[in-house]
Amino acid sequence: MIQKICYLLLLVGFVGYSQQESIVDFLKIEASITPDMSKKMVEGTVKVNFKILQATDSIYLDAIKMQVTNQAMEGTSAAASEDKIWFVDSFQPNRIYTAFFSYVAIPKQALYFTQDQVWTQGQGKYTSHWLPSLDAMTDKIEFDLSITAPASMKVVANGSLEKFSIYDDQITWHFNMEQPMSSYLAAFAMGDFSMKKIVSKSDIPIELYFRRADSLKFEPTYRYTQPIFDFLETEIGVPYPWQNYKQVPVRDFLYAGMENTTCTIFSEAFTVDSIGFVDRNYVNVNAHELAHQWFGDLVTETEGTHHWLHEGFATYYALLAEKEIFGEDYFYWKLYNSAEQLKALSDEGKGQKLVDPNASSLTFYEKGAWALHRLREIMGDADFQTGIKNYLKVNAFKNVTTENFLTEMRKATSKDLSQWEANWLYQSAFKAEETYQSLMKSDFMKEFFEVSALRATPYPAKRELLKSKLLDGNEYIGQEVVFQLSQEPLYSVRDLYGLALQSPHLLVRQSAAISLETIPKELQASFESLLDDDSYLTQEVALYHLWVNFSGNRTVYLEKMDGVYGFQDKNVRQLWLALALNTSGFREDRKEEYLQELLEYSGKAYSFEVRQKALEYLFSMGVSNTSFVQHLVNACTHHYWRFRDMARAMLDEFVKNEENLERVLSQFSNYSEKEKAYIQRKFQ
Repeated sequence: MIQKICYLLLLVGFVGYSQQESIVDFLKIEASITPDMSKKMVEGTVKVNFKILQATDSIYLDAIKMQVTNQAMEGTSAAASEDKIWFVDSFQPNRIYTAFFSYVAIPKQALYFTQDQVWTQGQGKYTSHWLPSLDAMTDKIEFDLSITAPASMKVVANGSLEKFSIYDDQITWHFNMEQPMSSYLAAFAMGDFSMKKIVSKSDIPIELYFRRADSLKFEPTYRYTQPIFDFLETEIGVPYPWQNYKQVPVRDFLYAGMENTTCTIFSEAFTVDSIGFVDRNYVNVNAHELAHQWFGDLVTETEGTHHWLHEGFATYYALLAEKEIFGEDYFYWKLYNSAEQLKALSDEGKGQKLVDPNASSLTFYEKGAWALHRLREIMGDADFQTGIKNYLKVNAFKNVTTENFLTEMRKATSKDLSQWEANWLYQSAFKAEETYQSLMKSDFMKEFFEVSALRATPYPAKRELLKSKLLDGNEYIGQEVVFQLSQEPLYSVRDLYGLALQSPHLLVRQSAAISLETIPKELQASFESLLDDDSYLTQEVALYHLWVNFSGNRTVYLEKMDGVYGFQDKNVRQLWLALALNTSGFREDRKEEYLQELLEYSGKAYSFEVRQKALEYLFSMGVSNTSFVQHLVNACTHHYWRFRDMARAMLDEFVKNEENLERVLSQFSNYSEKEKAYIQRKFQ
């Protein structure tokens, strides 16, 4: 058998890239996983069941740079190549086989170690970096995961928690999935979490996790979770298809959220208090990832050409959930804003078809949602909902194409959908006039377009109308008024700015605060009142503009805002520290303490959102001490590419000064191996 495996591995280049779906059906993977946080590696033991469809002597699971360390004496033999684990035997059709093996992996992606947490992100085809599985989405497998973690940590994973196994200072958490899913949806997270459980109207258990330190933020973070769940079950018309649902926020996540089956992982940036809720709440992401449990998890695309069947649907149903919570004006306002983005892209000649596998996120998400909105208007509510329900039922636990969707929608209506297909699926240009007519079904949007049409009108001719809209219009129209005021000389619009700053609508006050960089003396008191607004974004903008405009009052403003931290990224606190350090005569005996606090925020103990703000403030102030250098170099090796690229660009600028270059190189012996490798590549 060993000779057979060795011979097979010589043929990996030939066999490894052929399709094996017609040869084997993988049924179940039972995996016991032990992450090693100190070594950033994972050890695992796997039992895999598969049914042979055609006689063959070899099959494989995708497994990136894994080492098979042991295998049972009985069962199919396993051996690892560069990117696969191979099973070799004289496989006969219509028989079910079992393979057992252990492995070790040091994942370069898909499994992330972030301080006191471990979590996965397998979107696309990346689960095979930490768990032998299938990169293709077209073979759905039942995954039962057992995760071993320190006793101080909780583990969240797909399926239901069946039992614990306690070993000294470790606990193994055993999860069971009842239904199959694509490999990219297998997931777990471990960390210092607490959990509260709620139940949907349909008796589905919903587990809501949070860091223990964020217990006071639980309610605003998960606000509307049960109404969202209940609404989507009713609106979609198909019961939630899995045994339970869980949500867990993690540090340094790569996206807003990820819809792993029964186990959504999302960014802790959405962990907010009631003030933060206004500007940065989890509602949309919450609804979007939940909608994916049907659209993406239950029915899954066959390939990227049909990716809009995931993202367009999740975006649309999340928008419907927000309409239920925040109202119809909000619904149309979001449709309008996405239409503006799509129109701008189309006008630049960069429009894309929905069925383009290389389309942008804007196309898959927002154009996909618009396509469904228009389809519903054409078909009518009843026929649309019938088609959606049948689409999900017919294709449950299967892979689908756009044609599978169209088949069920055509059956559900007597309307001719061919023009919709041409306009929304196969045309690159965005149907701007069609969307405009759709938006005009909203009385609010009619009013908004009447006001926005005044942008080119001389101010004296529209002044009274703009004033009336500030007094009587809604918050979205009020924002449009402020935009038009910002285009005029300040001396002529000060009185209307005064009305905007005292508007009952928070977003109108916020728009005025953002656009009014030069504050007239007569508006100082109104602007100062914004420091108490229920919005951390407004507070941040108001503090900065007041500090710039009224230097004599800087100490007063700093005293007032001391102790306010803001969002998860500490936006208000970090601005406060930067201003305090640059305010002459303010707490001079504590300046070093404030600098150290800002330096601490730039270090790896904090999330990249916190670190990025801190590094930007420190860099702008010309800080170049050892801590700053070490934290900047560390950021250059971070797993989140946007933060990493920002840090690398900052380092490029920093070392243009020869003294700073020497500071970077002189710390070389103190860097981690990963940091040393980056510095060597950069400066060799």
